[in-house]
Amino acid sequence: MNIFLIRHGESVQNTGENNLLKMADHQVYLTEKGKDQARRSAEALKEYISGHPFLIKNERVWYSPYMRTTQTMKEFNKIMDFEEHGVDIREDIRLVEQQFGLFDSVPEELYGQCYPNEFACWERFRSQRGKFYARTPMGESPFDVAIRVKDFFGTIRRDYEKHDIDTLFIFTHGTTLRTFVMQYLHKSVDWYEKEKNPGNCWIRLIRDNQDFGYIYKE
Repeated sequence: MNIFLIRHGESVQNTGENNLLKMADHQVYLTEKGKDQARRSAEALKEYISGHPFLIKNERVWYSPYMRTTQTMKEFNKIMDFEEHGVDIREDIRLVEQQFGLFDSVPEELYGQCYPNEFACWERFRSQRGKFYARTPMGESPFDVAIRVKDFFGTIRRDYEKHDIDTLFIFTHGTTLRTFVMQYLHKSVDWYEKEKNPGNCWIRLIRDNQDFGYIYKE
């Protein structure tokens, strides 16, 4: 199986604009730079695949329904022509970003000011080598994301067994992408803690249970 994991392009959350806009995380959208990043990344992916045609057989696109990932997928579709080639495109809520709960749309430097008690509790867990397990107030931890991502594996396994879907393009988010790699390749929590968040529109390839790393970086 070939799995291309693609992080969304630059968003107004990445630039800090959302500190003023206060958009809920699922509504955060791409900047114009983010759309351009998506187009360049799609061109690079198209070129990569043309040089490795044996990779591509029965394809399917999965994407997080958040605004920025949906927009990224649509920019890729313009270049890759998924729909024109009859590739099935589906969204799945298990691919969304970590839920930040009370901290959603709050600048990180203001967590303690806005929610001092909740922030103190969260920081206490994180300080005890617990970043992977510390759940944001009314939100999720990377541990929670890893659990729902692993549940998604059942879907792609059934698609492979019943419909021979063996090439996946998955548009998702930084934490979700890293937990996907962690769970799919049976990596440790220590591995996750050391693994840096991918850049916008970076593409990571897992092929036949082997990690090929990021085949495209900005």
